[in-house]
Amino acid sequence: MPAPILYIPHGGGPMPLLGDPGHLKLIEFLKTVVNRFERPEAILIISAHWEFQVPALTAGSKPDLVYDYGGFPDEAYQITYPAPGQPELARDIAGLLAASGLPVHLNDQRGFDHGMFVPLKLMYPDADVPCLQLSLLNHLNAMGHIELGRALAPLRKRNVMVLGSGMSFHNLRSFFMPGLVSDEDNLAFQEWLNEVSTSDMSEQQRAASLANWHEAPGGMACHPRPEHLLPLHVCYGTANKKAERIFYDEVIGKPVSGFLWE
Repeated sequence: MPAPILYIPHGGGPMPLLGDPGHLKLIEFLKTVVNRFERPEAILIISAHWEFQVPALTAGSKPDLVYDYGGFPDEAYQITYPAPGQPELARDIAGLLAASGLPVHLNDQRGFDHGMFVPLKLMYPDADVPCLQLSLLNHLNAMGHIELGRALAPLRKRNVMVLGSGMSFHNLRSFFMPGLVSDEDNLAFQEWLNEVSTSDMSEQQRAASLANWHEAPGGMACHPRPEHLLPLHVCYGTANKKAERIFYDEVIGKPVSGFLWE
């Protein structure tokens, strides 16, 4: 069977690993979702927390962790996740991207950011699945990320799981300013995203809808900047078919969604 493709919420910084009560449903989901599919040979993570001018890939054999958050207890900076990299696979993926006309940057110095190690420490706690990270494109164009995903499609036959790590609601200010985004706007966007991602329609229509996410009800309120949504576009581009919504619950008091393409 082709490897699964997942778009997941990764929560707020290291909070899922600190047992935060606002993340309990997400923690349980991440611990159990791996029961839905066979263990992959490797995982390619598209994290909301890495942007570059061109597609960039981690290419080191033992990437460090990047604690790209601040203001948390000391234990948040002592988290370990020694998953191995896979430089040869990074070169293969670079070849796939280049064959699609995309310039590529291989970075053998960059480590894994929290969009990678926070969810994966819950999903695969033994850190024994080789992992790579792929950057977003800093132009943040939605169709460009769908096209990026399309270039990755052959990975499924190699049992490489594509994992989009973001949040389907990410208005950061609203977490500190209740009422900044109405519940109605968030619910409307979550239902729009579910409808577009899971309903029967042509892939041309689905891609066009996702590319114009900013016109969706509540879209701009939920995503003033779309970096936490665009990993979904990469996932969809890789799958090129409808998904199943496998997570829909509150994270830090906000309804968010997760999707699986099998």
